[in-house]
Amino acid sequence: MDKKRPNIIVFMTDQQNATTIAPESPVKTPNLDEFYKNSVRFTDSYCPSPHCCPSRASFFTGLYPSQHGVWHNVEVDNAISRGVFENIKMFPQELQKNGYNTYFSGKWHVSAYEGPEDRGFTNVLREFISNYGRMEREYTPKNNDWDKVYTGKVKLSKKDSQNAFGKILREGYPEYTHFSTEDNPFGDTDTVDLACNVIHKYNSDEPFFIYVGTVGPHDPYNPPEEFLNMYNIEDIKLPDNFSDNLEDRPNLYKRTQERLDLTEDEHREALRRYYAFCSYEDYLFGKVLHSVKEKNILDDTIIIYLTDHGDYMGAHKLWAKGLPCFKEAYNICCVVGGGTISGNRVDNHLISLTDFAPTILEIADIKTDIPFAGKSLVPLIYNSIDSETLWRDEIHTQTNGNEIYGIQRAVWNKKYKYVFNSFDYDELYDLENDPGEMINLAKKTEYSNVVREMCIRMWKFAYKVKDANTCPYIMTSLAPYGPGIIFND
Repeated sequence: MDKKRPNIIVFMTDQQNATTIAPESPVKTPNLDEFYKNSVRFTDSYCPSPHCCPSRASFFTGLYPSQHGVWHNVEVDNAISRGVFENIKMFPQELQKNGYNTYFSGKWHVSAYEGPEDRGFTNVLREFISNYGRMEREYTPKNNDWDKVYTGKVKLSKKDSQNAFGKILREGYPEYTHFSTEDNPFGDTDTVDLACNVIHKYNSDEPFFIYVGTVGPHDPYNPPEEFLNMYNIEDIKLPDNFSDNLEDRPNLYKRTQERLDLTEDEHREALRRYYAFCSYEDYLFGKVLHSVKEKNILDDTIIIYLTDHGDYMGAHKLWAKGLPCFKEAYNICCVVGGGTISGNRVDNHLISLTDFAPTILEIADIKTDIPFAGKSLVPLIYNSIDSETLWRDEIHTQTNGNEIYGIQRAVWNKKYKYVFNSFDYDELYDLENDPGEMINLAKKTEYSNVVREMCIRMWKFAYKVKDANTCPYIMTSLAPYGPGIIFND
């Protein structure tokens, strides 16, 4: 390690739709626009699960949920698991062991009983922790939701409530405010300012790794007022697939859509707040960029702008993220810049969030024996991949449901997307002719060969990553073609 190793900064937002950072987006992101001048923007980047905890675990381990063991929000009572398997390493541990000064600020949400200080971060500046707090490793469910949520008077319907605009009211459930405004939502300003302070004062000869994990633009969509004022409601246009009634999709999708009891005006206002929240996150990212430039270390620092998963953002009349397996929930922001990266390049290779652990370690010139599922992006970042080098031609996802269980696996390439739903009928989309994913072709006989081919791809990947979604019992073997197809074909 004779050559100077770069500093590395990861700025990860939470639940940011990838389209919000595109230059053609109506979202105002002046700092990202400046950052693009010497960066690579990966447009086809995806998370392995539409949920904070499994996706963040995949980022830090370079593995899929079936390999690292995190499937749900690790802090809720009905979580399948509360942290990664004990034998799993995370890339910050390798950075720490190999001379990097490691700093963490913001949202962790990987384990209920381990914090960033247990997984390679020497300095924890601020950790955003949910209301559940840290748990013991051998946690016994304590009915937290009964004690903490279902108390007090619950409003029954919108007509029984004043100032109901932007609120979702369900009998027997607490009132949910879909959008509002806050001066410092989730404490994101504090998270960023602490990281910037480290950069300003840094004087070590050793390189640093700083992880900045903001919580915005996660719902509820509560941006500061000054950013909301950047957008006029008259200019807000709902997505092209907003009108989708989900008639030929799984009933859970339609049920979720109906549960989001919002008027068209409320959807439009929510989108305005979401745009404003993304602009606020861009402002915070700008503070980090300014700190690096002011310190005069931009040429020595690789900066990665990411998000853990997407947001439906009004597509199919849905918000946030969940089992509806639409692109908006999986397509993530992904930009790599700084250091010796030159030009304003756009790359459309299929990228997985699992790729960043091996990428960061290669950038840091660290050899490791960790068996990553992802691949290093370094050849793509530096445009050194040759035409004979094979890159992946498909993306796979794994989820067992966001707190409410439902086994779902998906596989897609540039042409087709197949979704296996153990809880309902499957989905198949022609992505070239139906990019909005509004026409389900899975039951059409003329596409039976496509379904079979996609099942083969799904099961080959499941075999590779030890996904145990293979129970042969007659009441659970519901895929149209079983795993044995990969050996008999």
